[in-house]
Amino acid sequence: MKKLFSLFMFCMLATIVFAQQKPSLYDFKVTDIDGKEFNLATLKGKKVLVVNVASKCGLTPQYEKLQQLYEKYKDKNFVIVGFPANNFNGQEPGTNEEIKQFCVDKYDVSFPMMSKIDVVGENKAPLYKWLTEKVVNGKLEAPVQWNFQKFMIDEKGQLVDFVPPREDPFSEKIIKWIEK
Repeated sequence: MKKLFSLFMFCMLATIVFAQQKPSLYDFKVTDIDGKEFNLATLKGKKVLVVNVASKCGLTPQYEKLQQLYEKYKDKNFVIVGFPANNFNGQEPGTNEEIKQFCVDKYDVSFPMMSKIDVVGENKAPLYKWLTEKVVNGKLEAPVQWNFQKFMIDEKGQLVDFVPPREDPFSEKIIKWIEK
């Protein structure tokens, strides 16, 4: 009876501990811009900047600086992951193929790009629920304000902070975080 009670208590404790663990970036699988599954767990050990992007936005020229940032730090365990989204005034109307072509032709983008998703609203992608809702990420509320909001994820897959859309990819906050 004593062993049974001990086993029961151990199971209860394990259940409580497990329930308190928050998901990490590595718990998500998404689809890349070519339609293939992309397991975000492949980014373990890297700092990741997740950005919702759009081709027809006043902030679209940020692609150029995002690519420069990626080139500068990609060999230092850093990666940018772009998520096209058409949630703000129809500023990403194209297909995945058109978006990819635009990014390569206009900005020579070589960082990973994913398929178009929703980053706000009732169809918000699960990854963006995690990025934006404290109840899911355990860290902060960070609703997406517009295209090019930047989320900083540490090498353990945990959300660190975010940078608003208009803030430059080479902002002091982002550079300090990458170089830390």
